[in-house]
Amino acid sequence: MLSAVSVMAQSAEVDAVVMEEGATEQLLTPNEARMQRGFTTNTNFVPKGQWIFGGTASYSMHHNKDYKLLIIDDIASEGYTVKVSPMIAYAPWKNMAVGVRFAYGRSMLALDSAALSFGEGESGINMNVDYYHQVKHSYTGTLFWRPYIPLGQSNRFAIFAEVQLNFVGSQSKLVAEDGVIDGFQNYRGSYAESYGGSIALQPGIIAFVTNNTALELSIGVFGVGFEHTNQVRNQVETGTTKRSNMNFRVNLLSVGFGVSFYL
Repeated sequence: MLSAVSVMAQSAEVDAVVMEEGATEQLLTPNEARMQRGFTTNTNFVPKGQWIFGGTASYSMHHNKDYKLLIIDDIASEGYTVKVSPMIAYAPWKNMAVGVRFAYGRSMLALDSAALSFGEGESGINMNVDYYHQVKHSYTGTLFWRPYIPLGQSNRFAIFAEVQLNFVGSQSKLVAEDGVIDGFQNYRGSYAESYGGSIALQPGIIAFVTNNTALELSIGVFGVGFEHTNQVRNQVETGTTKRSNMNFRVNLLSVGFGVSFYL
């Protein structure tokens, strides 16, 4: 009986060794492991050597007269915002692209009047703005890396996760009323220059509408950046500010929609 048990134990040990050897032989390579997770595919969504051109453009304007917004009354203002952002990229590997993007924006706000009220009667606080004009220019240079993940075996739809290195700058001019002095209306003005940088992650989805034309929708979800501002007030006083930020949430203000051409 003991000899039979010993033989069975030795047989089990041999089977375990064989299984371990088989498991060793079946170890997955990193690419095979990614394939099982679905992050790699044989679909040639963006072929190696592909050139990509594209960009976005937007324009908006507003005009308010005797408008009320929450606790702000009698708003009389007008303004506009225009943005353009061309892009060029190249695919050195299949389903992966690197490129550059430049963005320029200009905005103008002319606020002629607005009243801010807290409370009523003698205990209330009322503040009025009679003249506030600002013009701002902004520009951004971006280096980015973008891997594409096709949806299934589709050659038409894919998702991407764009990693960006941004260099930003802006200039702004402000003129506002500063009370009446000796019977004359006095104005104050300031000029500011800003520069900074950031690292951001912007995933999105892309859909081809023709063989060479695609529509893209993206949204910012992560960013780390800094900004430095120099300001001159009334051509006499100077000031500086430094600001840094870290964002780990969906940024609805960075939703982007554009058109790209794959040639």
